[in-house]
Amino acid sequence: MKTINGHFQAATLPYAKNALAPVISENTLDFHYGKHLQAYLDNLNAALPGSGMEGLSLEEIVRKAEGGLFNNAGQVLNHNLYFTQFRAYPSGPHSEQVLTDNRPYGELGDAITRDFGSFDAFKETFQQKGVTLFGSGWVWLSTDKQGRLAITQEPNAGNPVRSGRTPLLTFDVWEHAYYLDYQNRRAAQLSALWTIIDWRVIESRYAAR
Repeated sequence: MKTINGHFQAATLPYAKNALAPVISENTLDFHYGKHLQAYLDNLNAALPGSGMEGLSLEEIVRKAEGGLFNNAGQVLNHNLYFTQFRAYPSGPHSEQVLTDNRPYGELGDAITRDFGSFDAFKETFQQKGVTLFGSGWVWLSTDKQGRLAITQEPNAGNPVRSGRTPLLTFDVWEHAYYLDYQNRRAAQLSALWTIIDWRVIESRYAAR
């Protein structure tokens, strides 16, 4: 997590702001990344002096902090992981094949089959956890150090690092993540997100556990 003069910064988007449409519009990114995430960053950076956690990594702060410091640090970490897990929505003559083939392979693909039965069963469980999380929060795929996977619902600013796990994939179910594009249709937004997941990013997180 990059810092400048001791201040945390937002992760750089690995795509243009209009590249995720029609799944996530440029308008939503302007508000979600440009305003909501920036507010969490401003609050976090303002709260750090005198907290005793100056100089810690963002993950260490999320593991140790409580109250407002945890809420803002957690949301910064969550949003940075969220925004950097996507790739541009495919276009061109082979776009349908790209969408069809958008799934993990290798070690992570094998682990998903082992722990959930199949990739489709994993997707169904993950999406259902997102739909049924009451209120605001996140649904996560995470791993322990041995590579065993779990899906968890985390309310508000929750993150699996609090349980000693490595976060891999997340869907944001706070309304500000989808309301401009989907209004109250949370399930529709969660279903669409699968088309823009960059599984190379998720696989690299799994390998780095």
